[in-house]
Amino acid sequence: MGEFDIKIIKKLILKGKWLLSDHALERLIERNLKVVDVLTSILNGEILEDYPEDPRGHSVLILGRKDETYIHTVCGLKDDYLIIITAYIPEPPKWVDERTRGGK
Repeated sequence: MGEFDIKIIKKLILKGKWLLSDHALERLIERNLKVVDVLTSILNGEILEDYPEDPRGHSVLILGRKDETYIHTVCGLKDDYLIIITAYIPEPPKWVDERTRGGK
């Protein structure tokens, strides 16, 4: 699958064609995030950044929300599945706000 489109990503979630990487699972546990919250944030989200040159394969950063909490999710496509690579709450110092990267 080549081109990323938020509609395709949302469709894959709704069809149940998504997988959580081991890394993502570890990060969710570490960050006290629930899988359902990440899926909800993707379903109401938008593509914030596109990483076509990622050495692990083309991926995107999705900005979404669960209630009042912003969640960033990095996803890739493999075969006809969405792979959730990692998810986190954007916070300083890496993020000024949910849309703006911080300094170093």
